[in-house]
Amino acid sequence: MVTIKEVKSKSDLNRFIKFGIDLYKGNKYFCPPLIFDEKNTFNRKKNPAYDFSDSVLYLAYKDKQIVGRIAGIINNIANEAWNKKRLRFGWFDFVDDLEVSRTLLDAVRDWGKSKGMNEMNGPVGFTDFDHQGLLIVGFEYDSPMASLYNYPYYERHFDDYGLRKEVDWIENRVFIPDGVPEKMERIAKIVTEKYNLKIAKVRSAKEVVSRFGYSFFDVINDAYKPLYNFQPLTERQKEYYCKMYFPLLNYDFVTIIVNEKDEIIGVGVGMPNISEALRKCRGRLFPLGWYWILRALKAKKFKYFDLLLIAVRPDYQNKGVNSLFFYDQIKYFIKYGVEYSETTSILETNVKNQSNWEYFDNIQHKRRRAYIKEI
Repeated sequence: MVTIKEVKSKSDLNRFIKFGIDLYKGNKYFCPPLIFDEKNTFNRKKNPAYDFSDSVLYLAYKDKQIVGRIAGIINNIANEAWNKKRLRFGWFDFVDDLEVSRTLLDAVRDWGKSKGMNEMNGPVGFTDFDHQGLLIVGFEYDSPMASLYNYPYYERHFDDYGLRKEVDWIENRVFIPDGVPEKMERIAKIVTEKYNLKIAKVRSAKEVVSRFGYSFFDVINDAYKPLYNFQPLTERQKEYYCKMYFPLLNYDFVTIIVNEKDEIIGVGVGMPNISEALRKCRGRLFPLGWYWILRALKAKKFKYFDLLLIAVRPDYQNKGVNSLFFYDQIKYFIKYGVEYSETTSILETNVKNQSNWEYFDNIQHKRRRAYIKEI
C-alpha cells in the first residue's frame, strides 16, 4: 500500500530533494541539481515565484521507504495571462510502480481541484527557468544542468494515468566549425550596418546591471511572451535570477546586442557543461563540490557547451539578428576548444529558433513533452 505524506518540515524537504538524486545513483547521464538551489526554490521567503504562486510537495512511501515525490504548483500570473485554471506538477520522480505514480498524481490532482483548478499540466515548474518536459527520446545522451532527465519508464506511467501530449520540445547537438561560416559573416555585417546595431561585450554581473539595469530580462519577457506557458518575470524575479546566475557566467559567452540608443535588443547566454562536476559532488557544494564546479565554470579548455537562451526583441525579429550571436561566439568556441554545443529545449513549432542551426552540422537528438489532463 502506498501512503502519501505532505512535506512540511526542513527534514521532509531534505528527503524530497535527496530522493530525486538517489533514484538516479549510478546513472551516467543524469545531472544532479545543486541542493542549495533546490532548497531555495521551495523557500517561500527566498523564491519570488511565491509572490504569485502556491505549491504543495508530497512524498510517497511504501513499506516505510520513500518511493516517489511530486510538487503541485499554481502560478496565478500565468493562469491569468493564458486564461487558464491550470495546476502544474513537477519534481515528479518515482520507482517503476504504477500504484506509486498514480497515487502521487491523485494527491496533486485533489489539491488542485480544492483550489478551483480544472486541468493538470506537467512536468513543468514555477516558471520557464525551472526544469520542464518529460524526456521521451535521447536517454543515452548527457543531461545538461538546465535540462530535466528521467528514466524511459516514466512515459508509460504518464500514458497509464491518461495524461496526453500538449506540446513537444526538441533539442539539438550543434557541432562547432573551424571558423565563422562565410554566409553568416556576410549576414552579420549587413544586419549591423542596416539597423545600426553592435555587439556589447560585458565582463561582469556588476557591469551588466550598472549599464543596462534589468532590461536584459525585459528582452526575454518580450521575446518569450507568446511561447508555451510563459509567465513574464516580475521585478523581484529579475533580481533573484540575476543574483543567482550572473556571478557564475563566463562573460566571453554572454552576447548582448544593442541599438544606436544603447538599448538591449537581443541577448544570448551559454556556459561550459558542468554535468560531470555535479555528478562528482552529487549536487553538494561541500566539502569539495565547490572546487569541481568552479573548476568546470572557469576552465580555459572544455569540449562541451550548454546554450542556455537566445532572445530577440519582437521589433527586431526576422531581421537576421540571430546571426550576430553566433558570429560573436564562434571565436570563443574555437579559443576554448569547444567541439559541440547542446541547445536548450525548442518548441517543435518554433521554426524561427530551429532555423538558427542551418549554418552548422547538427543532430536533433532529444525530444521532451509536456502533458495535460482535465481534472
